[in-house]
Amino acid sequence: MSESSATQDPSSSMAQPPLLRPVIECRGITRVFNPDRNPLEVLRGVDFDISSGEQVAIVGASGVGKSTLLQILGGLDDPSSGSVHIHGVDMVAADEKQRGRIRNQYLGFIYQFHHLLPEFTALENVAMPLMIAGQPAAKAAEQAADLLDQVGLGQRLSHKPGELSGGERQRAAVARALINRPACVLGDEPTGNLDEKTAENVYGLMLELNQELGISFIVVTHDHGLARRMDRRLEMRAGVLHDAD
Repeated sequence: MSESSATQDPSSSMAQPPLLRPVIECRGITRVFNPDRNPLEVLRGVDFDISSGEQVAIVGASGVGKSTLLQILGGLDDPSSGSVHIHGVDMVAADEKQRGRIRNQYLGFIYQFHHLLPEFTALENVAMPLMIAGQPAAKAAEQAADLLDQVGLGQRLSHKPGELSGGERQRAAVARALINRPACVLGDEPTGNLDEKTAENVYGLMLELNQELGISFIVVTHDHGLARRMDRRLEMRAGVLHDAD
């Protein structure tokens, strides 16, 4: 399938993702804020690929553009120039409805703050992406319960976020990110709000599920210990990604 046909019909690409192609490809990504007045160039031509099942850490000082890049990779922000393809689908050219379908099928998101919906139980929060994708509620709940049990929350299904500890909320957030078996999970400081022991448990869970399910992970982190445990470590400097020692 050509890139042009993928752009014209993202649903076709989603049905039959290209084989032997990186999960995410971006080329020449730039991002300039306030371009007409006091321009701030955050990204300066980023080229980046991630393969199926690969674990990649992105490190760097605060404010250098790591989170901005993650937002662009997830189709939540547009680059000023450059291209992003997810399974061959051009996210920059796709409209918001198409982007939503691609995100729901191919991507999972984990943030520093869990972003669980407070009025819903852990089970309902995790099942929601499946129901948004059109799965019957009973089947979605069954799959969500299985995954919550896998992350150690099998006894907490009916608890709302306010009734869970910080580590439990993040494990529920991990389960929600994985429920659709995405090709790639994007994590933005996913344990930055946790104590060291809880953070280690959550990271261990993420890496274990990566190995079991073959899901790729891109994690923005200040934790160099975690970064060194991943397959590849990249450092953002002056708006460009570099291999980190």
